[in-house]
Amino acid sequence: MRQSKPLMANSTGTDPDNAAVQSALRTLEAEGSGIAAIEAALRSDLGEPCARAADLIRGAKGRLIGTGLGKSGHIARKIAATFASTGTPAFFVHAAEAGHGDLGMITTDDVILALSWSGEQPEMKTLITYAKRFRIALIAMTAEQDSTLSQAADVALTLPKAREACPHNLAPTTSSLMMLALGDALAIALLEGRGFTSVDFSVLHPGGKLGAMLKHVSEIMHTGAAVPLKPLGTSMSEALVEMTSKGFGCVGIVDARGAIAGIVTDGDLRRHMLRPDLLTALVDDVMTKNPKTIRGSLLASEALEILNASKITALIVTEASKPVGIVHLHDLLRTGVV
Repeated sequence: MRQSKPLMANSTGTDPDNAAVQSALRTLEAEGSGIAAIEAALRSDLGEPCARAADLIRGAKGRLIGTGLGKSGHIARKIAATFASTGTPAFFVHAAEAGHGDLGMITTDDVILALSWSGEQPEMKTLITYAKRFRIALIAMTAEQDSTLSQAADVALTLPKAREACPHNLAPTTSSLMMLALGDALAIALLEGRGFTSVDFSVLHPGGKLGAMLKHVSEIMHTGAAVPLKPLGTSMSEALVEMTSKGFGCVGIVDARGAIAGIVTDGDLRRHMLRPDLLTALVDDVMTKNPKTIRGSLLASEALEILNASKITALIVTEASKPVGIVHLHDLLRTGVV
């Protein structure tokens, strides 16, 4: 029986001469050249219409309506979703369905962003007619400056010509990515122009890990009697009872004004475990002074960064230097931040 020739793999276990890998590399090279072409165009002739398109969308009283057919339609749907999630109300209307009643979704306060590489799909003519009749702003994203869609648009975003990654130059690949990239660029330009913050983002993304990371510390922290606290002058034996009963592996130490003065952690106990008088010693002599604290207004993701950077597992939450809560790494695990 003839044995096949074994593949020579590199250190990662991947054969660099494998046909599929070479094909993938050619695809990425082709699509990368498309992105580079858009960047060059934005520095040249595409820059001015792109700025006008952003102004049109920003000034609209209504929503952005993404529309298209085929692969362009899929990209338009994703672009609309990106706009909607970053502070610009938007949704998708299928160009073919528009002529069968979905035109009713589009109002005179809206702006239409129509995607078509050729700009000549017959279904687009219905949208063009509707936009002209009701004076709805129309932005075209095509590769043909002289196409029907471009000529009818208030703003024409003419993409530079690029070869598809498909070896037959037929399957929309590079062209789809270029449309998506320009749509993302517009969405982020509007996000930055509006001063859209992470707090605004959290309102629109309450679900999943992203939503968890955008929760505030005040939403997940433990408060009241659950917070392990003892005053200066407390014996270590009392502090250990507090640490054990509350289960956070630490106890915050407060001064006479109620402000946080220190913290006793498992690490402090290990550092002092050889002291014969550890249980009778005062927390003042064992605690870590001026411990790291966090504000309740910070995001859970920021709390995670502090915990990781400091190599600790819990943070006292303070307001005006006084403890109001505690957040533990387990809380971040439970809520899906980690």
